[in-house]
Amino acid sequence: MTSVVPSTVVHTRAPGKINVFLAVGDLQDDGYHELATAYQAVSLYEDVRARHADDFSVAFTSTGGVDIAGVPTDESNLAIKAARLLAKTTGYGGGVRLDIDKNVPVAGGMGGGSADAAASLLACDTLWGTGLSRDELLRLGAQLGADVPFALMGGTAVGTGRGDELSPALAQGQFQWVLALADFGLSTPAVYRELDEHRVRHLADINPVRQPRVDSGVLQALRAGDPGLLADVMYNDLQAPALHLEPGLSAVLELGEQNGALAGVVSGSGPTVAFLAPDLDGALELQIALNAAKLAVVRASGPVHGARVITD
Repeated sequence: MTSVVPSTVVHTRAPGKINVFLAVGDLQDDGYHELATAYQAVSLYEDVRARHADDFSVAFTSTGGVDIAGVPTDESNLAIKAARLLAKTTGYGGGVRLDIDKNVPVAGGMGGGSADAAASLLACDTLWGTGLSRDELLRLGAQLGADVPFALMGGTAVGTGRGDELSPALAQGQFQWVLALADFGLSTPAVYRELDEHRVRHLADINPVRQPRVDSGVLQALRAGDPGLLADVMYNDLQAPALHLEPGLSAVLELGEQNGALAGVVSGSGPTVAFLAPDLDGALELQIALNAAKLAVVRASGPVHGARVITD
């Protein structure tokens, strides 16, 4: 095993994600919901730089303009939890200083905190020379949150269970996305709670919730690399409760679809809205139109690789 000198800085990068399909089962006795989702990793990245330290600390910057004012830097931060979990698991006795440049929206439904945790696991494993396999890192990631294993894996995958039981899915070519960013966040627990309450309120009017599964049409569209086919089958059970909590998102969805988007969907628990464009030119035109409407938007493509070490 290669020794690591104290001055070493390890740079890792992990992507945000879009749920192109998300079906949510009933609330379980353990307080979680069973999920069936199709993830796609997209080219918005969290960059983590790890340095040796006696204790555990994290600091944030955002060269991409993401609002980081509300991101915790104490022991509740997921990157710190990841580093501590790795140290405990491997018996490592030191600490780490983590410097994270955020480009994934905070509380935006794109898994930014999970990407931080995934990149931190990989950075600390490399920095400390603890030598865990990717499968071992995936198992640790699942202890931190449902989206962490996918941030490690990247690409396109089907997630079941809590979303952390992953099966890679074949996706041809590149899909072009335009992401409308909100200037506020949505609490994931609050969105799930609204979904549960909606189902109770309309118990007599909606079909019973069965075991969730990803529509076969989603997998066919991904395999074909056909954005038109994918647009027809994109779906998110959390979109309706997110719109209940933030009705203004409906106007954002309409605006994107009026300006060339094949389809739009609230990503995860929101409030980021992901618009699928027909191609790169269409994405550029949509970005210009939404910017003209005073929306904060970024372009991204997918699928991209999961967490990896970057050579500066």
